[in-house]
Amino acid sequence: MEAKRRTVSLSSLREAASYLGNEEEIYLVYDENVAWAASEVIAAIPSVKGTIAIEASEEYKTIDTVLGICRSLLEAGASRRALVLAVGGGITSDMAGFAASIYKRGVRYANLPTTLLAQVDAAVGGKTGVNLDGYKNMLGTIVLPEYTFICPEVLKTLPDREFRCGAAELLKTFLIADADAYSEAVGALSAGKPVGELILRAASIKEAIVSRDLYESGERRKLNLGHTFAHAIEHEARLRGDDIAHGEAVSIGIILAARLSDSLGLSKTPESGKSLAARLEADFKACALPVECPYPLDVLAEAMGKDKKSTGSKVAFVLPVVPGEVIIRELLPVAVTQLLDH
Repeated sequence: MEAKRRTVSLSSLREAASYLGNEEEIYLVYDENVAWAASEVIAAIPSVKGTIAIEASEEYKTIDTVLGICRSLLEAGASRRALVLAVGGGITSDMAGFAASIYKRGVRYANLPTTLLAQVDAAVGGKTGVNLDGYKNMLGTIVLPEYTFICPEVLKTLPDREFRCGAAELLKTFLIADADAYSEAVGALSAGKPVGELILRAASIKEAIVSRDLYESGERRKLNLGHTFAHAIEHEARLRGDDIAHGEAVSIGIILAARLSDSLGLSKTPESGKSLAARLEADFKACALPVECPYPLDVLAEAMGKDKKSTGSKVAFVLPVVPGEVIIRELLPVAVTQLLDH
């Protein structure tokens, strides 16, 4: 990875023009739910040559949508010099980045995330992808964006539920690498205080980890804390037609990971004397985040076995030790569910 810093803090959407003003051709891929933000960008940057609106949902997070973006780029005459700018949440950046990475064997892209979840996680780090047959992000690439613009302005209209989903990823990042920031974030979120500075800290932590391990061969795997369980929960929810958002599944997944860490004797007891899982449960509840898995754990085993992080019959589980420290263990999903059921 190059040394240049890719995460950029903006005071307003119009400030993006100062970074992108020299671009000759920009193609905007945006979530149709945030058309107002796309309009602000178009008004600020004259070099926007075309716009592509998409429906950003898990149902449409497929290779067909990505191919549709590529066709639109082709029809608009996008050249190898083009920059694809994604405006939307994590699904938008995942699909727009994927399309950019394969169109004409790769053009550049940048992200302007409009959700908290995307600002602290999904739009940072260069992972792109789509779902396959109901399994999360089975197709994709890892290609770094030119920029990820962090702008508080776009969060003003964010629904409470989506904000909480981002809060789960914010807490996840600090559980991995910054105990003080974790405590500060719990305090701010539980009291309804602004988290602007914490967003930038979380994005910086992820950017630093990615810079040391772009292709997830070591340290970057820690960023999957809670996600092995979460992806299985999301898969089961889709099969049943239940409405469980990604951030909600991550919240539950982190608690399950903490319970597993306690069961394996890997976690350290906090000063309060509570188990790690008990402390995190209390913290997450204070932040209005879900902590209980809605499905029997044994039904999640098959989906976990098909996780991208599986190696043979075992899957990499990221387990919290204390806030600010996690470890990785390769475990059999069936054994994990049996252990947690007891």
